[in-house]
Amino acid sequence: MNTDLYPWQTSLWQSLAGRSQQAHAYLLHGPAGSGKRALAECFAAFLLCKAPVQQRACGQCSACKLYAADTHPDLVRLEPEEEGKGILIASVRELVSKILQTSQQGGRKVVIVEPAEAMTIGSANALLKSLEEPAGSTVFLLISHQFSFLLPTIKSRCVLQVCPLPSTEDSVQWLQQQRPELSAEQCQTVLALASGSPLNAQKLLDADVLALREQVVAGVKQLFKQQSSPSDLAQAWAKIPQELLFDWFCQWAQLMLRYKVTEDETQLGLPDMRVVLKHVASRAALTALLETQDWLLEHRQKVLRRVPLRADLLLESLLLRWQALLPR
Repeated sequence: MNTDLYPWQTSLWQSLAGRSQQAHAYLLHGPAGSGKRALAECFAAFLLCKAPVQQRACGQCSACKLYAADTHPDLVRLEPEEEGKGILIASVRELVSKILQTSQQGGRKVVIVEPAEAMTIGSANALLKSLEEPAGSTVFLLISHQFSFLLPTIKSRCVLQVCPLPSTEDSVQWLQQQRPELSAEQCQTVLALASGSPLNAQKLLDADVLALREQVVAGVKQLFKQQSSPSDLAQAWAKIPQELLFDWFCQWAQLMLRYKVTEDETQLGLPDMRVVLKHVASRAALTALLETQDWLLEHRQKVLRRVPLRADLLLESLLLRWQALLPR
């Protein structure tokens, strides 16, 4: 189990490990790809370590070796049984039963909940008493990518620690260290596609996102030239992650609205879509742009929540709305 911090997490680490007295529950929240999981793993290892050195887990004691092998008996993970599903009440009850038992290593017990927003109302309520009055020396570490989705009662029982994205300069520097073959300009482009997250940028590079971006941009241009229909493009984009598509279209809608109001061409984003966005924003009605943005944001949340929707029909609806922005 990796317990390395990212370079931009030094101050965050001090605010956690440097506390004179540890709290019983922490909520690490911030944008996806900001390194919250790495921070939680490092903090959990530190809390379980028998002989911390300079506010870090020693890496040598029996607890650290068990943690590194992901076999520490006093570390419990609460997560969905399937990716994209909710955390079940039964899973919470099983967790509560475990933390009521005596620590097997004679120290703390640590519970990592990820993603915390995957808890249903029922499972969140089932966890509340344990969060407020944890058994023994139990410490809860909740990780959330969607802070607004959490119940206020969950938030109020935790020490809140926001985990922001690093600066563009720090992100580019880190990304170039991971990908020496990339120029600073290429790193900035991928970071823009990843909404500023260097970790997500690295994932996008692994998924050859630049090629996917070219495919989508070409498709949008063909749509407005009536060279491709919404249904054709929906089929052609079937294997492109919906989260990626909705991120791009939400961003484009926001850029068009900004240009519609300011007529500032420097606000039109990356060069590959500037001409298209300016053309559409100049001709579309403001109300149509606002309605399109609202629709995109609403359905992006459904995609993020893994609401069961037919991908082809969803993309076709998106493209029909996009096509309708230009008056005929």
